[in-house]
Amino acid sequence: MNDKRYTFIGGGNMARSLIGGMISDGCPPEQIRVADPSAEQCQQLTATFGVHTATANLDALQQADVVILAVKPQVIESVANEIAAAIQQQQCPAISIAAGIRTHDLERWLGGNCAVIRAMPNTPALVGSGATALFANQATTSDQRNLAEFVMRAVGLTLWLDDEPMMDAVTALSGSGPAYFFLLMESLENAGCNAGLSRETARLLTLQTAFGAAKMALESSDDSATLRKRVTSPGGTTERAIEIMESGEYQALINSAVQGAKARAQELADLLGHNKNG
Repeated sequence: MNDKRYTFIGGGNMARSLIGGMISDGCPPEQIRVADPSAEQCQQLTATFGVHTATANLDALQQADVVILAVKPQVIESVANEIAAAIQQQQCPAISIAAGIRTHDLERWLGGNCAVIRAMPNTPALVGSGATALFANQATTSDQRNLAEFVMRAVGLTLWLDDEPMMDAVTALSGSGPAYFFLLMESLENAGCNAGLSRETARLLTLQTAFGAAKMALESSDDSATLRKRVTSPGGTTERAIEIMESGEYQALINSAVQGAKARAQELADLLGHNKNG
């Protein structure tokens, strides 16, 4: 993978995280090019990572083996139209990390009959602890899938989906999920303050507890329900708290929230793709 040439269109936070992860995984900086309209951003990328940069997309695309579209969903159509001829000529796969952009829309904007991989990373990718779901269109080869996995694995866990519509569920669960946990952490911190703790003490205890619980779950072969039951002693304080949560239909509320986010993801994909779903 390290002998391939990678071009990023867009040099924002997610691109920077991917570039840093790839270099840490052994990809030579000289194999990476980044296009960004900001000359200042280009200078910072070169100074930080030693990669080649350009302010024009087509300049960075020359001889690319892989193109990573790291631009906002609202501008990806215009970017795809601009680089379509180069993609068609070079026949390099395009990896999109733009939320809500379906593969058939991107393939259409790129001129058709080209390899397109859709990636849905979440914001913890910015600290190397992301979760990314991937889906490839039928024009994508197994080698091109491996290239996409190499890129996205640089910032955390990756998994492949067989059905693209499941990407909306991924968006609702892991894409939006960090905000759900931040809300829970915010609520726990406030509850700790209401129970008499100082703000700083409540914050530190909340953060370490969240980290510890996630680490326990990652390192255990047991599911979340089993882990919860293991720390819920009959008649104890945890059981009392869980009973109060469940009396407020906590699990039903979480389910409704995820279903609502999934529906909104579908709506946005229709809007960004101009409702052309065939």
